[in-house]
Amino acid sequence: MQIVKFIAITLLAVQFASCADAQEKTNGMSKNELKKDLSEIEFYVTQQKGTERPFTGKYWNFFERGTYHCVVCDAPLFESETKFESSCGWPSFFNSEFKDNIIEKLDTSHGMVRTEVLCKNCNAHLGHVFNDGPKPTGIRYCINSASLKFKSSNER
Repeated sequence: MQIVKFIAITLLAVQFASCADAQEKTNGMSKNELKKDLSEIEFYVTQQKGTERPFTGKYWNFFERGTYHCVVCDAPLFESETKFESSCGWPSFFNSEFKDNIIEKLDTSHGMVRTEVLCKNCNAHLGHVFNDGPKPTGIRYCINSASLKFKSSNER
C-alpha cells in the first residue's frame, strides 16, 4: 500500500511540475529565455504587466506608415492608419484590423476597473483599451511602446 501511495504522490508531483512549466512558457519560450531576448522594459511590460512612463516610449510620437507587431511573438496588432495623437503619452489606436490577435480582459488591479489588452498568440500584456477614442469607433487602444515593434510598409 505504501508503494501505491508513493507512486501516486510522485505522479501528482510530476504532473504539477509539468503544469507549472507550461505556465512558465510564453510563445514556446521560458520566462528565463524571454528575459534574455527582451530588453528590461519589454520584459517588465509584456511579462509582468508593467507600464512604461508616459512620453518615454519610442512610438508615442511616431507616425510612419506600417504595421505594429507584438515584440514577443511578432503577431501583427495595429496598422499605422489607425494610430492617432491622443496626448496621453502612449501610442493610441482607434481600431485593429487584427482583432483575432488581441484579447481583451477585465483588469481590476491598482484599485481601478479597466480592460487589459493582451496578445492572443503569446499572452503578452500590451496595454489597455478605453471608450474615449475618436470616431468612427470611439475606442482608444492605449498601448505600451515596449510591447510593440514596428515594420514599415517597405518591410512587409
